[in-house]
Amino acid sequence: MPSITAIRKTRGTNQRCKISLDNKDFFSLSHSVCERESLKVGQELSLSQIETLKLIDNCQSCYEAAMGYLSYRPRSQSELAQKLVRRGFSSHDIDSILAKLKEQGLVNDQAFAQFWNDNRQSFRPRSRSLTSLELKRKGVSSEIIENVVSTVDELDSAYRAAITKVKTLPKDNYHLFRQRLSQYLLRRGFGYEVINRTVSRLWDEYGNGSTDEF
Repeated sequence: MPSITAIRKTRGTNQRCKISLDNKDFFSLSHSVCERESLKVGQELSLSQIETLKLIDNCQSCYEAAMGYLSYRPRSQSELAQKLVRRGFSSHDIDSILAKLKEQGLVNDQAFAQFWNDNRQSFRPRSRSLTSLELKRKGVSSEIIENVVSTVDELDSAYRAAITKVKTLPKDNYHLFRQRLSQYLLRRGFGYEVINRTVSRLWDEYGNGSTDEF
């Protein structure tokens, strides 16, 4: 059986170990796998052991990639799986890592949907329907989506969404005020009744003229 004749650590943030076998052939593993498997110079490795180490390394790389994506923000299970597929990981490794992350509480579609909705309502308020569409595109189930967005007060969301837009609108021309604000709220997914009530409320608060268009 070939034996390990050298273990060299690569430089950079993505730390790897180059494993030399009999001073000629080599393969690489992540530093964490090398440590976990207690590899050392002089150790003999069968071909099946080498293949097993490579499989373990692939799974570890998949886990590290997933953790990298999660370091930016929470992800839905479907969203994370799609990103890992694009990175070229096998379906077996992806399924295994997703199961591990779910056990660790790092992937949870209910928590993700709540985070997404809270973030939207805090920074870019929008309608229940638009938030639902966004979550659906992230692969979240209809049941979870309905449970999360049902708490959204659309009149309050529309008002908070519109309040910043009002600063850029003419305050002495009701027709332009209504037209531009309505279009803005429509793009945020709000319906006719909510838009009308929001426009009327904000005109009462900020408008300087009559609502008579003629």
